[in-house]
Amino acid sequence: MYPDPALMKQKIKETVDRLDPDLRELSQRIHANPELSFQEVQAQQWLTEPLEAAGFQVEKGISGLDTSFRAVWEGQSGGPTIALLAEYDALPRIGHACGHNLIGTSAVGAALALKEACPDLPGRIIVLGTPAEEEGGGKIIMVNDGVFNEMDAVMMCHPQQKTMVLRGALACVDATFTFHGKQAHAASSPEKGISALDALVNAYAGINSLRPYLKDDVRVNGIITKGGDAPNVVPELAEAVYIIRAKTVEELKIVMDKVYRVVRHAAEGVGATVDITEGLIYAERNNNKTLAGLFQQNLEDMGIEVHDPPQTGGVGSSDIGNVSQITAAIHPYIRLGDATTHTPEFARLAGAEEGMIELNRAAKALALTAFDLYADKAALQQVRDEFEAWKQQKDEG
Repeated sequence: MYPDPALMKQKIKETVDRLDPDLRELSQRIHANPELSFQEVQAQQWLTEPLEAAGFQVEKGISGLDTSFRAVWEGQSGGPTIALLAEYDALPRIGHACGHNLIGTSAVGAALALKEACPDLPGRIIVLGTPAEEEGGGKIIMVNDGVFNEMDAVMMCHPQQKTMVLRGALACVDATFTFHGKQAHAASSPEKGISALDALVNAYAGINSLRPYLKDDVRVNGIITKGGDAPNVVPELAEAVYIIRAKTVEELKIVMDKVYRVVRHAAEGVGATVDITEGLIYAERNNNKTLAGLFQQNLEDMGIEVHDPPQTGGVGSSDIGNVSQITAAIHPYIRLGDATTHTPEFARLAGAEEGMIELNRAAKALALTAFDLYADKAALQQVRDEFEAWKQQKDEG
């Protein structure tokens, strides 16, 4: 269909460059107006406006999530369905310190460039707006609703300290432990009270004592969010919030069971009770190596050096892991300075010139890799074959 793919790729890159001023303005507008998870009303509107103007069919409120969206452009029949994922939620107090203003805008930019440069493309381009990555697991809700079942491949690109295409991510869950005791005067009648705080502190110490007996890649991190109101009152309520991580969902559930047993025994030991409230489980990331290889080649063709991911440690969690259990997916990274994510310095970079350079590169790499799948049926089949083989092996245990 495309006798000269290299010529088409050059056209795609030139189109991204032509769109660059508008993409910069969009990204910086989102950066200057950070919105927390499930509250991304302005970002949703701003990201969908250029897609609607370009002829994409836009639907908002996917899977019951008010700030989600799906923008679809139907090309020629007979081709694949490729989704570019947009994230756009910010962090409390430090704004876009994870660079989601860049992630959302790069997905939009890639889709606009593909449609403009390749109007006769076979297949569908989807920009999927996925809210609440930071807190709430928007993609998990959408996975459970079947949103990704129709998609042949899914991509997004994240800013980071290094450019990497195969960095993994741990399975994780957040858990809130709410301890209930009995209030009493701490001096005149302490024997009539049951300290919810003592139960929590015992649980905290007990969880820490698990460390020597957990695998090296397990992470159990927690904070105390409620510990009482006055030192002369036996606390009747205490609360802690934890994030538990492990290599796979299966291993995560084993760790969760150990932690929960410690928590329940700590409450029982002082006569308190405890309620355990779980968030959604974020699955580990299954990077599609074939798709990642295409992405890496496009980066290297642009003169961008790609680094190997760390062999151990140095990884977090993301709800794209759940997507990668459903279809072929990648979550590569493009370098944005030396600052680590979730810091004020990274937030500054995400709105600065360094961030705009990353945005341009990400939009190009996403568009070029999607083009590879539209233009090369053999490459698409290899991506799908790898995913189906992985899925079969996983299902067989």
